Amino acid sequence: MRIKSIIALLALPLLAASFAASAQDSAVGRWKTYDEDTGKPRLIVEVYEAKGGTYAAKVLDTLYQPNAVCTDCTGDKKGKPVKGMVIMWGQKPGSGGSFSGGQVLKLANGKTYKSKAQLQDGGSKFEVSGCMGPVCKKQVWTREN
Repeated sequence: MRIKSIIALLALPLLAASFAASAQDSAVGRWKTYDEDTGKPRLIVEVYEAKGGTYAAKVLDTLYQPNAVCTDCTGDKKGKPVKGMVIMWGQKPGSGGSFSGGQVLKLANGKTYKSKAQLQDGGSKFEVSGCMGPVCKKQVWTREN
């Protein structure tokens, strides 16, 4: 009986280490975004490492409309297909799964906002914030892979 207790105590740190190793500490991958008003899935985006060690996200698929275009965007994005569009860029990684210094495009109004982001729940969620001055609006993306 005593040997079983010792074995169980020795196994606990190994079990804890395996759970810690399974957590995602990188934002790289596929994410599902949600409509902030309805909560319905909106886009599948891919977060990737871009130039200079920053991170960006581009749209892989639109779940709300197959051939959506950014009618409210300005500049070179105006009237372009949403699929393939970069909607977040310049995110610099910090500590503890945080990112800052980036920009995010809100497709609903075509405006670009200062952005920061944070991995959550062991890397299964990615909280992306768009900020205008001190006011930030958050959106939580869920990992697809």
